[in-house]
Amino acid sequence: MAPRLRQDLISDPVHAARVARERLQLEGELPCGYLRDEIEASWRRSLEAGLTNSSQSQQLIDEVNDLKGFRQQHELLIHAAMPEIEQLAHQFGDQGLIMLANSDARILALEGSDDIITPSRQLALRQGVSWSETHRGTNAIGTAVIERRPILINEEEHFLDTVSHFSCTSSPLIDASGQLIGVLDLTRIGRNSQPQDTLGVVQLAARSIEGRLFAGQYQNQIVLAFHTRQQYLRSAWQGLVALDEEGRLLAINEQGCQLLGRSREQIVNRTLNELVGEKIGVLLNTCMRQRIASVQTRAGELFCELLQFPKRLGGLSPNPKSIASAPVTDRKPHPLESFVAGEPRLQRSMTMAVKALDQDIPVLLSGETGSGKEVAAQALHRSSSRAGEPFVAVNCAAIPEGLIESELFGYREGAFTGSRKGGMVGRFQQANGGTLFLDEIGDMPLSLQARLLRVLQDRKVAPLGGGEEVALDIALIGATHRNLKQMVAEGSFREDLYYRLNGVCVRLPALRERNDFNGLCERLLSQLRRSDVGIEPQLLQQLSEYHWPGNVRQLEMVLKVALAFMEPEETRLSEDHLSDEFLDELVEAPAPCGTLQETQEALIRQALEQQQGNVTAAAAELGISRATLYRRMKSLGLV
Repeated sequence: MAPRLRQDLISDPVHAARVARERLQLEGELPCGYLRDEIEASWRRSLEAGLTNSSQSQQLIDEVNDLKGFRQQHELLIHAAMPEIEQLAHQFGDQGLIMLANSDARILALEGSDDIITPSRQLALRQGVSWSETHRGTNAIGTAVIERRPILINEEEHFLDTVSHFSCTSSPLIDASGQLIGVLDLTRIGRNSQPQDTLGVVQLAARSIEGRLFAGQYQNQIVLAFHTRQQYLRSAWQGLVALDEEGRLLAINEQGCQLLGRSREQIVNRTLNELVGEKIGVLLNTCMRQRIASVQTRAGELFCELLQFPKRLGGLSPNPKSIASAPVTDRKPHPLESFVAGEPRLQRSMTMAVKALDQDIPVLLSGETGSGKEVAAQALHRSSSRAGEPFVAVNCAAIPEGLIESELFGYREGAFTGSRKGGMVGRFQQANGGTLFLDEIGDMPLSLQARLLRVLQDRKVAPLGGGEEVALDIALIGATHRNLKQMVAEGSFREDLYYRLNGVCVRLPALRERNDFNGLCERLLSQLRRSDVGIEPQLLQQLSEYHWPGNVRQLEMVLKVALAFMEPEETRLSEDHLSDEFLDELVEAPAPCGTLQETQEALIRQALEQQQGNVTAAAAELGISRATLYRRMKSLGLV
């Protein structure tokens, strides 16, 4: 092939794939040099499997017979991945699908808008179906399983014609022993114009899932995090090691191997002293006193943090005298402080809610999606008298309707076909003595609301399949983004349950309503372990004026992505660190006319005019509460 043609094809790989497809169909052979190397290798494997570009999807379906058993077999992986899947679905779900597959490329879970999921089922994008290259040709999930590395496949780079309108990004999930355990995938309709940005987001989510699995797999062992740069501790890029009480390394994650520059075989079963020249007891004592320990190794300085220390290893911990004599550094903040900072009205409401929980009065959190309802619930729990007891969260919208009852109340062995041996303890019993958080309570099926009401009234629960009732001692926090009063009026939510849940109601402000946006950014950066990073003033102004449809959750994800794109020596976030997609949204947002005060005044006047002076209706149009609108009208001299 002529060099110029090769260069033209490389600059547009989708066009190159189209040309390769045409030549394959005309000549019966795949031409060399048209496709990216990994795509060409995958196409050749697809051909060897007996597939053609025009193979029909329905003829290639290979799915499991027992879907429930299949999901139960991979329960730990699904549980560890769901927080990242839900966050990606919130960010990209209206444009595509977020999928989790096992190590055989068989789909375990998928999230996204119904408008996309429903038609996609016809293309076998559903739970239990295999997306291996053998069955589906070149695709990001199946190809990532074979390549064991992140994969981007844009439109016609897919082998099958039937899926060539999708663009997919996948990242493999590797466990503590270096084995492939699954794949995380983001599939979108149409061409992906920012593939590298999408790849960064998916990889970040995959590393977080791996970290969660690592900690769960070695929950009874010592777990240390380390990195050559202190600011990367508690990030998705930190190294993780699990050790026994003698300091012998039991496992290490992929990032850890890369940081130490050694293979897993060269590290596992060796002692900490052999690897870094530090005895386990000395290192743990330093970590417990100072939180971060610095170790000099042949490869350079490593910063270490103790993430997990089992109680059974109490003999290794520093003696009480050394802890007592250690200098006190920062005062531990009250759990509510960081959540309500800069928001006096919210602080008052949350303080009242804590008192209500301690008096056995339920709390109902209301607010838009992404406004931080679960974070608020955790802060309330940690501030209450039950702080040392379990906090159990249930997302009523995320559990299939048929499983909610067994999930909440548990079941006896043999209660129904497919039930686990030994039965299952329900979430109510798991929360006994502590706090039960029912998120998205407005999505609970009407048929189940009556039983929930009875449990809340009697404070007893009986598992499905019979058995004795169990007395409950729980604090209850509910949350919803829906208008429950309206749902009661429409008959889709029980009135008696509404008043049982609504002891004290706390309305969480949307991000656009918050008074201390700059302070919130600082707190989020601190929670992301990057308090050393600032934001350029011009970007901070742009961010504060953005409408934030995804609220705090969206802001946190934007900051996460921006941090991932920073160079190690950089200390300030700018537009250069934002993904192209979000930057386009930021630039396209309505520009303020004059000062921020003038813009607010103009918008408020316009809303009041359109609603003939009706303050309640004007507040609804502006997306703020009536009280907030009155406060802003007063500050602007409009009342």
